[in-house]
Amino acid sequence: MLHKDVFEELMNEEELDKTVSDIAARINADYDGKELVIVGILKGSAIFVADLLRKITIEGVQLDFMQASSYGSGSVSSGNVRIVKDVSCNVKERNVLIVEDILDTGNTLSHIKEHLLSKGAASVRICTLFDKPGRRKKPITADYTGKVIDDLFVVGYGLDYSERYRNLPYVGVLKAEIYS
Repeated sequence: MLHKDVFEELMNEEELDKTVSDIAARINADYDGKELVIVGILKGSAIFVADLLRKITIEGVQLDFMQASSYGSGSVSSGNVRIVKDVSCNVKERNVLIVEDILDTGNTLSHIKEHLLSKGAASVRICTLFDKPGRRKKPITADYTGKVIDDLFVVGYGLDYSERYRNLPYVGVLKAEIYS
């Protein structure tokens, strides 16, 4: 049973679907006629990247995944990024789109972007469902953003707190007393 007393709804299922459709339309226009490798960042982006991929109409899109960690089981990034799982496909001279659940401090996405560029990617862009610019520590911006939010701890639709709440079909703001 999902306890609604621990969070307040931020985006419902319909809003999420519209947001994903809008992002996909922009990606389809920008990459029309081009090859694209989508790299989902595990685990948080899994649901978002699956929904987004189904709305991408570009022929021959390749999907791969990376996993990086800077949080552990806490609610605040440690700032130390380590790649847990690297891409398995060759990104050399290819257009890469990183798909992430949330752009927060920018530490993880900066690290991943530089890593993919060092592997010879022709271009690396970033797509994020949520952006928290008020928490940015690295000078990085997303090329595709679903929603800009304040410094809120959001869960659901793949986003978690200590591996919980990923299965919510919507996105909620976790109450501070839960993670404080």
